[in-house]
Amino acid sequence: MPERELELDPEHTALVVIDLQKGIVGMPAAPHDTASVVAKAAELAEACRARGAFVALVHVGPSADGRDGLRPVVDQPAPWQNPPPGWDEFVPELGPKDGDHIVRKRQWGAFYGTDLDLQLRRRRIGTIILCGISTNFGVESTARDAYERGYQQIFVEDACSARAAEDHAFVFRVVFPRIGRIRRANEVIRALRMPSAP
Repeated sequence: MPERELELDPEHTALVVIDLQKGIVGMPAAPHDTASVVAKAAELAEACRARGAFVALVHVGPSADGRDGLRPVVDQPAPWQNPPPGWDEFVPELGPKDGDHIVRKRQWGAFYGTDLDLQLRRRRIGTIILCGISTNFGVESTARDAYERGYQQIFVEDACSARAAEDHAFVFRVVFPRIGRIRRANEVIRALRMPSAP
């Protein structure tokens, strides 16, 4: 059965970009390299801004004293327990630009402990376009939370990446098709209807 053509109403749509910050973009990614993911995300953001869709840029990092960071007892600690200065700054290609909403999170998902849900609901947004790094951590955690909150979701495959290609592939093959629709950046941009003339 052919895919139904994607149609998006910018007034009720938000782009949520996950963790395209210097410290994360500076690490290897697969199957899409970080430069490609950043370029696609920047294209999406510009298209959303031009068409009046809400843009939320999400970054992760602890407070200055680091005491609000999660410290679970684990078998495989995160590689960045004490990130260096500037690690959490957005890559310049992305912005932020006037009108963008900045979300600072303290864990993988962008909903818990932030105002993201409030900002989306106050604007009557029902559909989220999701992209960023890493597919199987920040993007997937945010997607699962969005699903449980009742949002419609579009996952932009070529604007996401993981540390390993197989991790990215698993999420896009097994998880995302059950909670949303998978598209490429050019399809999403084409689907955003231009605002009506007054």
